[in-house]
Amino acid sequence: MTLSRLCAFALMIIAMTSSAAAEEPRARTRDLGLAPGVLEPGELNAITDVAGVRVGHVTVREGERARTGATAILPHGDNLYQDKVPAAVFVGNGYGKLMGSTQIVELGEIETPIVLTNTLNVPEAAAAIIEWSLEQDGNDRVGSVNAVVGETNDGGLNDIRARTLNADIIRTTIENAQGGPVEEGAVGAGTGTIAFGWKGGIGTSSRELPKKLGGWTVGVLVQSNFGGVLMADGVPLGEALGQHYLKEAVDREDATDKGDGSIMIVVATDAPLSDRNLERLAARAIAGLARTGASMTNGSGDYAIAFSTNEDVRRTPARREKVAKIADLPNGLFSPLSEAAIEATEEAILNSLFMATTTEGWNTSRAAPSRVEAIPLDKVREIIKKAGRTDQEPTE
Repeated sequence: MTLSRLCAFALMIIAMTSSAAAEEPRARTRDLGLAPGVLEPGELNAITDVAGVRVGHVTVREGERARTGATAILPHGDNLYQDKVPAAVFVGNGYGKLMGSTQIVELGEIETPIVLTNTLNVPEAAAAIIEWSLEQDGNDRVGSVNAVVGETNDGGLNDIRARTLNADIIRTTIENAQGGPVEEGAVGAGTGTIAFGWKGGIGTSSRELPKKLGGWTVGVLVQSNFGGVLMADGVPLGEALGQHYLKEAVDREDATDKGDGSIMIVVATDAPLSDRNLERLAARAIAGLARTGASMTNGSGDYAIAFSTNEDVRRTPARREKVAKIADLPNGLFSPLSEAAIEATEEAILNSLFMATTTEGWNTSRAAPSRVEAIPLDKVREIIKKAGRTDQEPTE
C-alpha cells in the first residue's frame, strides 16, 4: 500500500471511529429476552466459538457517500491452500455473484479465506485473496487459486458505483482476522446493508451440542441485506412495527421494504463432516433464514457456505496425493447439527438487525442522500413484553 493510500486509509478509520462512538448502544437478541431454539450457544455466541475460525472487518465511512466494507472468515490459521477444508454451497435463490462457488461444488473444498463485500467490489476482493494466498509460505509454486467471494448490494446507502474499496484495503480483513468476540451490526461487509427495511449488517451466533450428541459446535456469520416480514423467535415484529414486505409496495414506489436484497450465510463446524453432509448443513441455514420471515424474492441472492474445521477431514497434501483415511460423521448423527445450524442462523440474522445503527449515506439508484433507521429497540422491547416473553432471562 502506498504512503498516500495509507494516510487516506488512516484518516478514514479515524472518521469511522469518531462516528461510531457517538451512536446509541444496541443489544443482542438474548439481551432483549429472546433465546431462539432449544440448544445452548457457545461462550461467545459467535462463529469464532468453532475453534480456529477467525474473522476480520474493514469498515469504510468516508464523506457523505461511502458506506461500505468487507469481512473475511478464515476456517483456520494455517496455510489454507495447503490444508484445504471440506466445504459446500447451497443456493436458496440465485440472484447473486458468489465467486468461486463452482469449484467448491465440484471439488467439495475451500482453499482460501472467504471474503464478503459489496457487489461491485467482488474483483478487488478476489485480488486481495489471490495476492495474500500466493505470498503464504509454501505457496511459491502455486499457479491457481480459487478465491471465494460473497456479496450483497449496498447501493441503498453506499455510492456503489464509486467502487471505493481496493485490494489493499480489503486485504486488511484477512491480515487482521482473529478469534474472539466478533463485531456486529453496521460494520465490515454490513456497513451499508438493509434488512426488512431497517439497517442490516453483520450478525453471528453459535450452538454447542451436548456431549452425548457429540459435543460439536456450529457457528454462523451473516451479511443481512434482504426483505420480508420480520419474525424474532416467533414474535411478529414486522407486523407489530408496521413495516414489512407488501405492506406498502402495491401503492408506493418508495416502500421501505420491497423484499429484494440478498444474504450471505457462512456456517462453520468442528464436526467431521464430508462435503456432502456440509451441503445438507448449508441447506439448513436457509431454514433458519425462513424462520426470520425472509421472503426470498426474485431479486434476492440467498446463499449459504458451510465448512468443517476438523483436522481429521482436512484435505492436506498427504491426503491429496494418495488414498487416505478421512473421518466421516455418519448420517445417523447428523440431525442435531441440523437443528444447531437452523437456530444459529436465525439468531445471527436477528443480531445483525438489533446491533445495527441508523446510517445516513447515498442511494445509488435514486442518486440522492438516504437514511435508514435502525430497528427501534424500545418498541421491540414493548412488543416482546406484550408477547409474554419477558420471563426469559438473558443468557449472555
